Amino acid sequence: MNNKSEHKNAHPKTPQKYPERQYYFPAQIVETFIRKGKESIQTTYLAQLILSSLAGAFIAFGALGSVLLTMDIESAGIVNLMAGIGFMIGYAMVFLSGSILFTEVNILLPSYIMQSKFWISKKLLSFWFICYIGNFVGALFVGFLLNLSGSLHDEFYDYLLTFVEKKMEFTHRGTWGWFQVLFSGILANWLIGAAAVLATAARDVVGKILGIALPVIIFEAGNFQHAVANMGYFSISVLEGFDISWYKFILLNLVPASIGNLIGGGILVSLLLSYAYKEELDEGVLKEEEEAIEEMENKKEAPNGKPAGEPAGHQ
Repeated sequence: MNNKSEHKNAHPKTPQKYPERQYYFPAQIVETFIRKGKESIQTTYLAQLILSSLAGAFIAFGALGSVLLTMDIESAGIVNLMAGIGFMIGYAMVFLSGSILFTEVNILLPSYIMQSKFWISKKLLSFWFICYIGNFVGALFVGFLLNLSGSLHDEFYDYLLTFVEKKMEFTHRGTWGWFQVLFSGILANWLIGAAAVLATAARDVVGKILGIALPVIIFEAGNFQHAVANMGYFSISVLEGFDISWYKFILLNLVPASIGNLIGGGILVSLLLSYAYKEELDEGVLKEEEEAIEEMENKKEAPNGKPAGEPAGHQ
């Protein structure tokens, strides 16, 4: 009896330990969007251009991968799967490197604007513009290097043409085709926005890559119009002398796709989540944004060249 009692006391009952949670809650994801939005527009213009050019280059590599991984495959389902995996590689490089992608910006900035009560400013618009141009420059640079390298054979470019034709088929449908590209762009960045949410939710690299993969595979399989992805396809093909008009690509594909991407990511992902979880957001995060806005307003120069609020006669 005593032995049993001693044995029981030698191993006191310890509280059960549960594994640490491996994901962030939705409200925490929105808070992350707010912080990343603020950090993005506060970087220098040169840094914005470099990071956005890198993002465009990574997406062009994703376009390259989607073609390379699907060549000589006859099953349509497997083609869609492998094309999605190819593009997922490009998006993983973007998200994990901290590069600035136009379609991701469409998700980050609306959360920042809504929660910080900071309306669209000149600085914010210039950031959007630099990001867009940088993405295109990066994609064109990859296409230029691929052309110079001679690494890809005619068979690759013949197969690439089928991808480009799928993206450009809407241009032959007149005005309704333009709106179809816009609606397709909404769907594309709704899914890419979901990828951003899932990647942000995950707390490890494997979880982030898996979170990116799921929506991206659907987006690529559905032939939805993603502005930067289309830049990637176009940049690789146009330098090979394909008969693709810049006018058709920019005005009939890129413009409506970009508008759709802004609606899909900005409204259907960012603003809806920001509004749904506004009561659960950390007050400290919102207070930081209000203080940052006040600081920016105080730094604005008055007409006499002095900081706002400083007396004109102050020396």
